[in-house]
Amino acid sequence: MCRFEKLPEKLKELILNKLYRTSLYSLHRELNAKTIPFAGYEMPVNYPLGILNEHIHCRKSVGLFDVSHMGQIKISSKSISMHDLAVELEKLIPIDLVSLSKDRQRYGFLTNEKGGVIDDLMISNRGNHFFVVVNASRKEIDTSYLRENLISEADILVATERSLIALQGPLSEQALSSIIPGIESMAFMDVKNFSFKNEEIYISRSGYTGQDGFEISLPNHVSENFCRSLLNIKEVEAIGLGARDTLRLECGLCLYGQDLDEEITPIEAGLSWAIQKVRRTDGERAGGFPGAEKILDQIDKHPKKKRIGLLPIGKAPIRHGTKLYKDEIGSQEIGIVTSGGYSPTIEKPISMGYLDQSWIEKDTLVYGDVRNKLLPLKIINLPFVKTSFKN
Repeated sequence: MCRFEKLPEKLKELILNKLYRTSLYSLHRELNAKTIPFAGYEMPVNYPLGILNEHIHCRKSVGLFDVSHMGQIKISSKSISMHDLAVELEKLIPIDLVSLSKDRQRYGFLTNEKGGVIDDLMISNRGNHFFVVVNASRKEIDTSYLRENLISEADILVATERSLIALQGPLSEQALSSIIPGIESMAFMDVKNFSFKNEEIYISRSGYTGQDGFEISLPNHVSENFCRSLLNIKEVEAIGLGARDTLRLECGLCLYGQDLDEEITPIEAGLSWAIQKVRRTDGERAGGFPGAEKILDQIDKHPKKKRIGLLPIGKAPIRHGTKLYKDEIGSQEIGIVTSGGYSPTIEKPISMGYLDQSWIEKDTLVYGDVRNKLLPLKIINLPFVKTSFKN
């Protein structure tokens, strides 16, 4: 994000003109958003309120995010049952989908033969189809992968006609219920259909900020009207990708392409909780997915490296790509920082990264190479800020 801001204005304009835009682009312009390239889209990084204040507002009140750049995929079949479709999807996704109830959602991931993560995703059972939300930077890869590896009886439809909005924060239920009555009864990870302007919308109680909130999938042509209705509520502020990143980092949530990629396994990333017992060694449907041997072995024996929290000792944020060493003279490289920035909530710089398992001990110091200076960081448990999802 910072590198783009330093480019000459004419070059920035040329880059932005070649990008996709969401159905809310005109609204972003009206709200004086600062936009940047992100995953092939021109997206708002912040509004006049600024990243810091947007972050604080979302933690204390309610924020509205445009996440329409993300992929929305419908997977169905006319010839096999939902149970059988779930069994087939379990050959690609190492979570329990067979027992996933109608109108419930789970976090999961696509894995490769090496056990690495092709993408992380949210998948819900909608009764007659599965609905999958994937990362913007991976949606073409994910769609191709699913089409190539799922049985021919599966129909895969990318919902390009739909936008995706997130409403996050402690007052999100109060705000959303004023225009969509009935959402108050939803529990965390519930997914239900509602109506707005006579159009069907899908709402899940979930999000990427570590707080209570909702994600709303709705037709493109009503998305602006929907957002204006929410922004007319005094507590609701538009929030950009900058604050979305700091919010997720505080709660220890992974960003694909930084904290997750095709070389990192879910177990190394600390995501073993997402793989239910039925898919693990000795489970009823153990393994049977790409990379199962490595992933299940790591669950049982622990991986060689692991994602950890890091608290820089000092005021300077220590960011993605910083190499980590065991001592202040840099005698041995032992890991790398994958995410880092300033935490508005605890008012300190925070980082996440991967360390060789043998060096991981709470409160131990490691050292990051920042412009040829080795700066200390303390190993701490994640998250930096506790999550507050509704039970």
